[in-house]
Amino acid sequence: MINFLFKKILSSATSKIILANIIVFVLMIIASLIFGGQKIIELFALTPSMIVSGKNLWTLITSMFMHGGIFHLLFNMLSLAFVGLFVEKIIGKKRFVWFYLIAGLFAGVFFALSAGLFGGSDIGGKLFGVPDISGVGASGAIFGLIGLIAVLTPKNRVYLIAGPLIAIILSSVVESVTSNEALITGVMIAANIYILLSILFMFSFNPKKRMIALPLEMPFWILPIVAIVPLVIIGFFVSLPIGNAAHFGGLLIGLAYGFYLKKKYPRKTAMIARYFSKQK
Repeated sequence: MINFLFKKILSSATSKIILANIIVFVLMIIASLIFGGQKIIELFALTPSMIVSGKNLWTLITSMFMHGGIFHLLFNMLSLAFVGLFVEKIIGKKRFVWFYLIAGLFAGVFFALSAGLFGGSDIGGKLFGVPDISGVGASGAIFGLIGLIAVLTPKNRVYLIAGPLIAIILSSVVESVTSNEALITGVMIAANIYILLSILFMFSFNPKKRMIALPLEMPFWILPIVAIVPLVIIGFFVSLPIGNAAHFGGLLIGLAYGFYLKKKYPRKTAMIARYFSKQK
């Protein structure tokens, strides 16, 4: 039974997308060592000012498979594994792949246009991002999946792993209030160790160890609100390495696709919603 489930997971489209992200991450590390990290960012990361001026349009795709570090990759791939397998089961493999790519592309376009057009002001930069600061990661596409589930199975329960997010926020706060390099370095090392432990303990059979990651249980319809709104508010006071605009763009396309499916397949989507509202 375990072997069957393992083979089922490995044969999924979600696992192949995760593998593609890992391969790209390794290739980008190698390329950075050869050509320099800044050159690779300029060529493959999404920079809003470049997109608005009609340059480097391919980065709308390449940036979806790039990540800013091992913990960024781990956190996104774990999220994709949990959410992606669930969405793939509901809408099917082919439709899942197409929607994932479209959601990531739309998230990138939304981020690029909002930051490129409105990020020049102080408030605009805090809301949408600064035009010349690049963005990478799969989270825009993942938020598209979250938006879809929030519509199709709104009462289904999910855990938000709050610990790593809190660690990132605290690191950013320390970096913004002090210039003490030793303190900043120490806090960042401690935060990274905590994030790694949180990820590892989430797979523990010991409930007390899992609590170290601060998992918050909630219905899926609340998850997008909790995952975006607090970070937007905090972003007005502290510069966070989190692309809220891309997350919101992905969420919008996910919500739109979810309502489209509900309208086109009312009986099937109603049955799915009823089934998962009973799950505990």
